[in-house]
Amino acid sequence: MGYRVVDVDAVEPEPDRPCECRKLSDPGGLDAVAINRFRAAPGEQLPLAYHAHETQQEAFYVIEGTLAVETPAETYEVPTGDLFVVDPGHPQRAYNPADAAGPVTVLAVGAPPATDDVVVRDSPAADSDSKKR
Repeated sequence: MGYRVVDVDAVEPEPDRPCECRKLSDPGGLDAVAINRFRAAPGEQLPLAYHAHETQQEAFYVIEGTLAVETPAETYEVPTGDLFVVDPGHPQRAYNPADAAGPVTVLAVGAPPATDDVVVRDSPAADSDSKKR
């Protein structure tokens, strides 16, 4: 099949997630990359835990709102229209701050599409800096 249109809202959200997560790779027929759309209300996080991937590089494109990404050194603020990239082996936790004005919507792309390379880490101290991008 050479072309596909995926109705993202028709894809069932993943169960047991801290926010709405719609996995788009399978309906899109993609096998070389993982694509997920996340929608998080204020106070919700995107991943299940503070973590790193051993082999997967991740990119988060912010469609709406401002995404916060906690790392060992600082917390980044990624506004609408910006892209945040995480290299393999670098821990992070993406979330929508509790005091956000509204939801954050993010398109997350990971390659290779690894499901067994996640390493859960302890979250760094809460006194991290904030860096705006």
